[in-house]
Amino acid sequence: MCGIVGILGTSEVADRLFEGLKRLEYRGYDSAGIATLHDGVLDRRRAEGKLVNLGKRLAEEPLPGTIGIAHTRWATHGAPTEDNAHPHIVGDVTIVHNGIIENFKPLRDELIADGRVFNSQTDTEVVAHLVDRELQRGKSPQDAVASVLPRLHGAFAIAFLFASEPDLLIAARLGAPLTVGYGDGENYLGSDAHALAGLTQKIAYLDEGDWAVLTRQSIQVFDRENRPVTREVVPSGVSPAMIDKGNHRHFMQKEIYEQPVVVAQTLQSYLRPVEEMVALPDMDFDLAGVERVAIVACGTASYVGMIGKYWIEQFARVPVEVDVASEFRYRDPVLLPNTLGVVVSQSGETADTLAALRHMKEHGVTTAGIINVPTSSMAREVDLLLSTHAGPEIGVASTKAFTCQLAVMAALAVNLARAKGKLGGDEETEIVRHLVEAPASINAALAHDAEIEAMAHTIAQARDVLYLGRGPDYPLALEGALKLKEISYIHAEGYASGEMKHGPIALIDDNVPLIVLAPSGPLFDKTVSNMQEAQARGARVVLISDAEGLKLAGEDAVATIEMPKVHPLISPIVYAVPVQLLAYHVAVAKGTDVDQPRNLAKSVTVE
Repeated sequence: MCGIVGILGTSEVADRLFEGLKRLEYRGYDSAGIATLHDGVLDRRRAEGKLVNLGKRLAEEPLPGTIGIAHTRWATHGAPTEDNAHPHIVGDVTIVHNGIIENFKPLRDELIADGRVFNSQTDTEVVAHLVDRELQRGKSPQDAVASVLPRLHGAFAIAFLFASEPDLLIAARLGAPLTVGYGDGENYLGSDAHALAGLTQKIAYLDEGDWAVLTRQSIQVFDRENRPVTREVVPSGVSPAMIDKGNHRHFMQKEIYEQPVVVAQTLQSYLRPVEEMVALPDMDFDLAGVERVAIVACGTASYVGMIGKYWIEQFARVPVEVDVASEFRYRDPVLLPNTLGVVVSQSGETADTLAALRHMKEHGVTTAGIINVPTSSMAREVDLLLSTHAGPEIGVASTKAFTCQLAVMAALAVNLARAKGKLGGDEETEIVRHLVEAPASINAALAHDAEIEAMAHTIAQARDVLYLGRGPDYPLALEGALKLKEISYIHAEGYASGEMKHGPIALIDDNVPLIVLAPSGPLFDKTVSNMQEAQARGARVVLISDAEGLKLAGEDAVATIEMPKVHPLISPIVYAVPVQLLAYHVAVAKGTDVDQPRNLAKSVTVE
């Protein structure tokens, strides 16, 4: 959720720490801060709000020092104020933290009883006091941290800086990602590879429960049992150019336009065009034995799961359940033998989804993960990694990750259907041909950007917006509504079109736009019938369909968006584009912060 950067440098670090935070601001932007050590003195600069405010503070009051840690915050414990901003300094200890310390209250009470005084409302300050108390009792920084970590319950990534140690950083992770980087006479740490993109290409990912001792010349990693371990040093694969907006106004716009390329890259990993078949990575289990599929995800990724349910049940004839990850464990689900558990996550670190994955594994469920970050916790823990190849996604509202996840979900559905004997060679050939067409069809959808921008001003005036769709377009209606809510702050809801007359139609008047997803095909007539029921009651309809559908039903719409004619299989992948562009242009018209919408962060690493 929050972003962490640390540098043990040979030159001044404040500017480089600030640049690292800029690459991590998508993880949180309620407040930010930097602390350095210079001539034995810990100093810091903090600011409430977005990172630009910290930049102004640093320009007015520069921070000297060749060692430091930095943080951009998404508030959990304590309001997003400067007092609650990280880093926190307690005695000789400075700390930054991503995550939640679940048992902070009894720890805080213990420390208050011991005479400790707190200056913030955060759970993070508790950790700083615990370590400082151990230092006051005569322990070394390394021993102090080692004694405190087992007392912390929850999820965290933490970095420590010590006033008495100009060549030492200590970092630890449990349930939240953390990466160390190797340089020439310098070493680094960060929440992910993005943070270190401008510093080094040599990184190692800490495993669950690891903690690390960094100096300028070495990095020593310990596991949760305090045993020295080696973690593989790998190329980061992330460059500053990959996380730059280029000539686009926003990251979201850039990422929408990257979809033809990244969907093609993703499909290349799963399709064999010559043989016209779908191939998955090697696996240690037989898909033919799968009798049930459980898909677990959060937010946009959960709508990928809902569309996947349609595909898997249609092609493979295997029953599928889709759960919101935050509810999955708590309803005590029945996990039967021969179930395939599928998790979907862009970051691979989403706390609720990761917990659901571990719950399934504890109950003997074979797992697969549709994940964009192959070095993430989920990617390392699933039995079968199904990588998307979307590249870094910086915009908080997911776009290209969504369509790449759909591409992989389609490949999984087809492969499962073949393994179950439900799909013949000719049928698979036809499906592969349609999937191969998807990138070009996405590109054709993008060609209608200007007309979507032109009609977005109409939607921007609305207080409420409804989205309708049938079949796989129903989850896409949910996704369209979510996108609009996320970045424009307009209240929006998605409904299965047949459900309109079961209550939601009461909301219809001429102030409530109705966005209808209705590609021509077997469900078109039913969707249009429901649309016309709403139009008869004054609804202002925006119809998204192909030329055939618009000709048949677009006459009374206040606006239409034409899509290319596509096979129903790839329709959700292609029709994702207009709902993304509509949300984007409405947000721009309203003047909201598209890439960093209020109260949100990209990677949700706390429950």
